[in-house]
Amino acid sequence: MISRFYLAALERVAGLRLAAVCDRDAEVLERHRGRVACFEGHREMLAAGGLDAVVVTVPNDLHLAICRDALRAGLPVCVEKPLALRAAEGAELAALAVERRVPLFTAFHRRYNAAVLELCRDLEGVAPVRSVTARYFELIEEHVGRDRWYLDPERCGGGCVADNGPNAYDLVRLLAGPMGVDAAAVVRDAGGVDRSAVLELSGTGGVRGRIELDWAYRGELKDVTVELADGSVLRADLLAGHDGFKQSLWHEYEGIVGEFAALVRGDARPVRPDRGPDGVDALRVVEAAYRAERAAVRG
Repeated sequence: MISRFYLAALERVAGLRLAAVCDRDAEVLERHRGRVACFEGHREMLAAGGLDAVVVTVPNDLHLAICRDALRAGLPVCVEKPLALRAAEGAELAALAVERRVPLFTAFHRRYNAAVLELCRDLEGVAPVRSVTARYFELIEEHVGRDRWYLDPERCGGGCVADNGPNAYDLVRLLAGPMGVDAAAVVRDAGGVDRSAVLELSGTGGVRGRIELDWAYRGELKDVTVELADGSVLRADLLAGHDGFKQSLWHEYEGIVGEFAALVRGDARPVRPDRGPDGVDALRVVEAAYRAERAAVRG
């Protein structure tokens, strides 16, 4: 579902060229044969050489192994969120990237949304942020396409908390800084997939965060609301101006690819340098939310 947005962005961002593609499904590779090198195994692709960087957009449970192999090969990595299934795995990858001195970049596409960028500009020089609420509502079956692994807790890492939670938390972190989880209310279906959740968070100086997730929503709603210390409220509708299913992702992934390319070249200028994308921090929040859920059940 997501690789198409990277492929389109690679054509629009100057200075980049698609060098190779890898997919276990030979049928998926057919459209690329004769244009670029094609591989059905990532180790074979890495061994062939000729790469300056790698984008990893595969099921969540495969992130660790593929990113580890690419980093060990000395290649910068851009990986879809979540960075891994568990925080310890994410920390392992982050440490390996430092050891090999190559960028490891988790793709939180919503921070490159035009409305979010405008909100960041509006917050410059205003009263301190008191609270941030990020809402992420969608009917997941409409979004997964052939990628049914999203609905397998073992492969996804959970459900809406594991998969949409990192994107929503990254927005909270971008606008108000890192936070910890105070409470989590999670609703699961008969298969054990968390379909909806509300996470309550807090950060330095008493700033509050709230994440609302829903995988059973008829339609799509994605927005973020900021309350300032003076009582004023600012809001960004992430879907405004992007009519049609997933239309906002085209420009967001162009932002991802552009920033990753800048990282590879060594001249990156993040949206908020002090609050850049942090895949490990997001995984810690996901794990804390599931711990809070279990504690609430026991209580």
